[in-house]
Amino acid sequence: MARRHLPTPLDETTSLSSNPSSPEPPIDDDTAFYAQNNDSQSSIEQPTCADRNMSPSLSAEEQKISINRLPPELLILIFARLGSPQDLFNCMLVSKAWSRNCVDLLWHRPLCNSWENLLKVVHSVRKPNSYYPYFDIVKRLNLSNLSNQISDGTVQPFVYCKRIERLTLTGCVRLTDHGVITLVKGNESLLALDITGLDSVTDHTLHTVADNCVRLQGLNISDCSKVTDESLSHVARTCKYLKRVFTTFPQEDLWLIVSQLKLNNCSLVTDESITTFAELCPSMLEIDLHNCRQITDFSITALISRSHHLRELRLAHCNLITDNAFLTLPLQHSYESLRILDLTACHQLHDLAVERIIEIAPRLRNLVLAKCKEITDRSVLAITKLGKNLHYIHLGHCQNITDHAVVQLVKSCNRIRYIDLACCHRLTDASIKQLATLPKLRRIGLVKCQAITDRSIFALAKATMESKTRALAPSHLERVHLSYCIHLTLQGIHALLNQCPKLTHLSLTGVQAFFLREDLIAYCREAPPEFTEHQRNVFCVFSGDGVNRLRDYLNKDPSCLYEAEHTMFDDGTGVEDDGEEQMAAFMNATGLGDDEDMDFDGDGGDGA
Repeated sequence: MARRHLPTPLDETTSLSSNPSSPEPPIDDDTAFYAQNNDSQSSIEQPTCADRNMSPSLSAEEQKISINRLPPELLILIFARLGSPQDLFNCMLVSKAWSRNCVDLLWHRPLCNSWENLLKVVHSVRKPNSYYPYFDIVKRLNLSNLSNQISDGTVQPFVYCKRIERLTLTGCVRLTDHGVITLVKGNESLLALDITGLDSVTDHTLHTVADNCVRLQGLNISDCSKVTDESLSHVARTCKYLKRVFTTFPQEDLWLIVSQLKLNNCSLVTDESITTFAELCPSMLEIDLHNCRQITDFSITALISRSHHLRELRLAHCNLITDNAFLTLPLQHSYESLRILDLTACHQLHDLAVERIIEIAPRLRNLVLAKCKEITDRSVLAITKLGKNLHYIHLGHCQNITDHAVVQLVKSCNRIRYIDLACCHRLTDASIKQLATLPKLRRIGLVKCQAITDRSIFALAKATMESKTRALAPSHLERVHLSYCIHLTLQGIHALLNQCPKLTHLSLTGVQAFFLREDLIAYCREAPPEFTEHQRNVFCVFSGDGVNRLRDYLNKDPSCLYEAEHTMFDDGTGVEDDGEEQMAAFMNATGLGDDEDMDFDGDGGDGA
């Protein structure tokens, strides 16, 4: 196959046009698309120089230098260990041999985090007589840092960059079909495309992607609300090796090999396109259908039954899903690859469905059943069968759960790192004391568990026993959500702060011992601007350095602080003694009802 050239010939006698401020070293975290709360890693390999002539004959003088006797492959590995673009740029100036082996590392992912840097990259890419064909070296292009400035005209200079493997345009809302098509048309090297939030993009873009990007592994079209089943079905028919599908609403052959597809907030997607993916892409690894409100049991059953390698399935807010989506799965089939399942707010699910899920997916690691209000202790007892595999469990707003189920869960699943039991009103100190024995617990959400007292907090603050050494160690808790736990006092929280050195987030919104104390709320962070006045009045969240400052303040003279706590309502201006009635009034004033899951942390709450 003939090699493609610039529109104008290259002149190797001209000087280098590389700029140390434009590129950055090869690290695999440039795109949020591959860095998800879903725990998957990109399968895209690091770019190499194998397809370039990197080892011409060395001059006699160069051969005298021992390092120049190394083959190009080893030189590239050495240069790849350098920590900064400036170091690579300096190496390019040492000799032609070094320059040839550094240029791909320096330019495969140009740094476009400012308008100035973008202009430098554009200048080098467009320069007609540059020493190297920079347009061919660029493998990853991320313009998301300049999202508000990127338009169709901005991306025009990259029209000749047809070897881009990862293209990230997240939030570039001024881009239309014309701009995206300019970048992807004729690019058979593209492996990942992220156009999250480009509401102007339509089916035309996806049709172009399906027709041109024959090696695509990842496609994220979250919040592209104009995309329909027509173009998605075209992608599915072309992508017979599709592995990851993300369709959430507001993650070799010459066939298109797509590994991640996100359709968040694409409200026009229905069963038609999803079943097409299920039929034609049996190697699916990850599927995210968050808020796909037109998706029904039929497509979910098809996806699970045909995707035997499925690792992640996210169905949050797919409120048409019922028990039948799981009960009608083939008997005797097991999906042991499934690790993450999110069923948030699937209100029509019952215990039978949960039992069936555990039966077919015995190695689940993350299970989210928040707001599945019909489930009971029976579901939790089924979950205990996951044993040591379970690391993350979210049961917020599952109000039928009792202490009995939680105690059994902890005894069977002792590797839990995250648990959220927000608004589980039936839970008492007995559950929290058992949770406190989890040796790996990092985050716990107990928002509006109003029956718990300081006994629970002292248990959480207690040192835990290391499983290997059997020695006592400080608590590993990092984030604790206790908003609206109305019976907590300053003594309990003080003990928690002192015994949890890794604590970085503590939410105490609505806890009277804190939000009414001016000296204490001085260390909490600002309430989000969208909060109402009532919400601001009870907001009390400590994070980052605020946690450390609060701890230091309480340690100065705790006896005086406790005395103030006992007498703070004696003047008749504070909260009345009937705390539960008063707190109910507070929650009504802030608009926080049982159906709300916000912890008033300003970060989504619920211990996330």
